[in-house]
Amino acid sequence: MTHIPNLLAALAVFACLSGAAPATAQPEVFTANLRVGWQMQNGSQMVAIHLNLRDGWKTYWRAPGDAGIPPSFDWAGSRNVKAVRFHWPRPQVFSLAGMQTFGYAQELVLPVEIVPLDPSKPVEVMAAVDLGVCSDICVPASFRVAAVLPRPGAEDGAIRRALRQRPSTAQEAGVSAARCELTPQKDGVKLTAILQLPSLGGDEVVVVEAGLPGVWVSAADVTRQGKELRAEVDMVSTAGGPIAVQRDAILLTVLGKNRAVEIQGCAAP
Repeated sequence: MTHIPNLLAALAVFACLSGAAPATAQPEVFTANLRVGWQMQNGSQMVAIHLNLRDGWKTYWRAPGDAGIPPSFDWAGSRNVKAVRFHWPRPQVFSLAGMQTFGYAQELVLPVEIVPLDPSKPVEVMAAVDLGVCSDICVPASFRVAAVLPRPGAEDGAIRRALRQRPSTAQEAGVSAARCELTPQKDGVKLTAILQLPSLGGDEVVVVEAGLPGVWVSAADVTRQGKELRAEVDMVSTAGGPIAVQRDAILLTVLGKNRAVEIQGCAAP
């Protein structure tokens, strides 16, 4: 898989949307638009970033894996926005040339919960999105979306389906314990996660996110014995030096054939 190193190389798109009008990003590769969704009972607005990719192309999850370009979102210019919460659908696992990556082929509907400063006032969102798209090569792409969100708006079937594709919570998946052993290394930390949960089907994959900036995490070595799933990774600071791991910030995602589960935080042994 070849990577183009210049972040501004190919597929740069700058389009401003109103409502759900499409923004075209090199039409032979993908199109993007903002689904404006509806106002929730808690006053937040549920919207979604919607990508349609050409056959053979994919884009990446928030943790792209061994090779890939992680997506980034800049909400500068938005008005009456207090917080933004992503509800990522379960990603696919791709394996190629000994590398494992996580993402979405053909289509991604990414639900985004917009929390307003004042729910009684209009919400205007503007987002600049940088992401990677891959086929035989991987290239960076950029686009912009913007809209004044409708109130109350209307239920959106595509967003609802994407919300149902989120990983289960630890409680929903029957996780009875989540512990992490931390072993200091010369260049970082070795983390061994020990999870008590029923099998999710097939060859399970565990993704460990440190919850800290500037920390590289290796692919996990995963073993299962009965209801115990163990995953071992190396964590290394990209700046060098020690890492102060925060147990409550660690996010563990287990991807199985039948379902997925997210576990926030892990206790000491």
